[in-house]
Amino acid sequence: MEATLSSKGQATIPKAVRDRLQIKPGDRFKFFFHPDGVMILPRIATTRLKGIIPKQSKPVSLAEIDQAIEQGAMQRFRRATPASRRNK
Repeated sequence: MEATLSSKGQATIPKAVRDRLQIKPGDRFKFFFHPDGVMILPRIATTRLKGIIPKQSKPVSLAEIDQAIEQGAMQRFRRATPASRRNK
């Protein structure tokens, strides 16, 4: 998609882009320079983020959290350690 810059330095954001980003008049943007070009991102109010991550069906206990951390650490250690060193 493309847009044209007016003599006043303004451009119209195509409707498909506005719909995809869920932006409306008055929303603000940030511009980021990258080696391949410029990235334009809308500033999102934190209130719009509420509910984006689904809630757990049941609370997780501290013991379950500790167990998950331990299992993840063990898996990472196994991947980082050559098999020859583990078997000694």
